[in-house]
Amino acid sequence: MPWHGLESDSADGASIHFSGCPRSSPWGPWNKQSTAPVKPDQIRRFRITHPYHPLFAQEFELVLHAQNWHEDRAWFHDATGHLRSLPAMWTSLVAEDPFNMVSAGRAAFRVEELLELVSLLHEGKS
Repeated sequence: MPWHGLESDSADGASIHFSGCPRSSPWGPWNKQSTAPVKPDQIRRFRITHPYHPLFAQEFELVLHAQNWHEDRAWFHDATGHLRSLPAMWTSLVAEDPFNMVSAGRAAFRVEELLELVSLLHEGKS
């Protein structure tokens, strides 16, 4: 029996779509998820690079690197085996922002941000 709002086009339920959505909808039909094990040469490791994160400089095995609620996130198992995630920009998976590399922590704000602040302050005075 299909879930409320979902319809299946096949006996095994491999092709499912939302009822009421056109067949060309980006949400359907879905592909079956692979259950094949990851090969050892496909294992990726990453390091947490955010200086204030409690796991800073520790290395973990990547479980998944994906968008979650419009945010690029890295999923991993911590030392206790719990599945955790954090923004990928806090890891070695994403290249460091060129501005941060050049400023080396010496600048608290970018020029664009300071100009925007000046604009907001001028708007507040008028």
